[in-house]
Amino acid sequence: MIELVQEFDKARKPIAAIGHGPQILAAAGLLSGRHAIAYPACGPDVTAAGGRLGVVNDTASNAVTDGHLVTAPAWPAHPEWMRQFLVLLGSRVEA
Repeated sequence: MIELVQEFDKARKPIAAIGHGPQILAAAGLLSGRHAIAYPACGPDVTAAGGRLGVVNDTASNAVTDGHLVTAPAWPAHPEWMRQFLVLLGSRVEA
């Protein structure tokens, strides 16, 4: 999994991670200097990997895009997380 994520990053392919998923990005060395958001218990992993941790809103429904990475804290963020990911894929998404 780590090598696959690293290859996607190297090729600048869109990567989406939600909940504990940013831990994989951290383990793969992809978060240094990047803005990301994760399940609150995983926040220390994001910062330890050099990432800039976003703030989880009151409903855990927000997402963050930084370059070709889209991250979100938990399942309530699915609509926003998917909207941002679809935009990265080149889709036109209406509000």
